[in-house]
Amino acid sequence: MLKIKGTLSSSLLLFIVLLGTTVSGLYPTAQNVTWKSTNFKSILTWQPFPSDYSYTVEFFVLGGNKQRNSNCIRTSATTCDLTSSLTDVNACYVADILSEPPLGATSDLIEFPYTRSPKFCPYKETDIGRPEFKLEVSGDKRKTTLFVTDPLTALFKDDQQMNVRDVFSEQLQYKVTYRRNKSTGKKVYISKTNVMEIPNLDRGESYCFTVQAFIPSRSIDKQLGKPSRTQCSNDDNESFFDVYSVGVIAGAVLLILLLIIAIVVLTIVCYRRRKKSKESEKEGVPLRSV
Repeated sequence: MLKIKGTLSSSLLLFIVLLGTTVSGLYPTAQNVTWKSTNFKSILTWQPFPSDYSYTVEFFVLGGNKQRNSNCIRTSATTCDLTSSLTDVNACYVADILSEPPLGATSDLIEFPYTRSPKFCPYKETDIGRPEFKLEVSGDKRKTTLFVTDPLTALFKDDQQMNVRDVFSEQLQYKVTYRRNKSTGKKVYISKTNVMEIPNLDRGESYCFTVQAFIPSRSIDKQLGKPSRTQCSNDDNESFFDVYSVGVIAGAVLLILLLIIAIVVLTIVCYRRRKKSKESEKEGVPLRSV
C-alpha cells in the first residue's frame, strides 16, 4: 500500500513538473537583449519575433518601482523606444521583457517568464552622434578656424530641444584630427570650446579635418563620439592636374577636339557650296556676240 502511494505521489509530482514545463514553454523568453542609444534616443531591442505570444516591457531605476511604457505592452515588436520614459539621464535603468499571451488572450499563469536586460546608464553610455562644423581660412592664409555645431539630442526641456552641450556642459570637449592633404601623418587637437583655431599650419597648404565629441570623464570605450565628415581647406599651390582628375581633363580635351572638327567640317561644307554657286552663276551668263 505504501509502495502504491509512493508511486502515485511520484507520478503526481512528475505530472506537475511536466505541466509547468509545458505552460512556460508556450512563451519562449527574449534573447540577445541590448540597449541602442544615440544622443539619448534609447531603444531596447531583443529577439526573436513572437509567433503565438507577445512581449511586455517593464523598466525601473535600480532600487525603484517597475513602470511600463504604453507602446510596449502585449506587443509583437522586438523593440521598445524608452526615450521619453528614461527621464533621469543620470540614473541607471534595467528592463524586464515578459513573454505573455497575445493581446486579447488569457492564461492561467500568475507570473510570466521574462528576460532581464543589462544595466543601462544614459549619461555614461549613450553614443554621441557626428557633429557638423564649418571651416574658415583667413584672407592672409595664416589662420584656420573650425566652428563646431553641437549635435542635437532626443531630450527636451521647457519644450526646447537640447543639444549635447546642454547635457554635458563643461565635460564636453572636441577632438580634432587633422593632416596635410594627401598625407597619412595625423595630428590631434583637443578643444573645450566650439570655436577652435588650429595652430602651426603651413601657410597656403591644404589640410583635412575631422571632429569628434570627446568626454574624458567616461570610460575609454565611450569617450569619443562618431567622427564628422572630413573637410579639407583649399591649397594655393595646387596644380591644374591636382584640381582636375584625369577623366575630367580627357573629357575636356575630347570636347575641344569635337568642336574643332565640327568647325572644320562646317567650313569645308560652306566653301564647297559657295564654290558650286559661283560655278552655276558663271555657266548661266550668255556669250557675247562678236
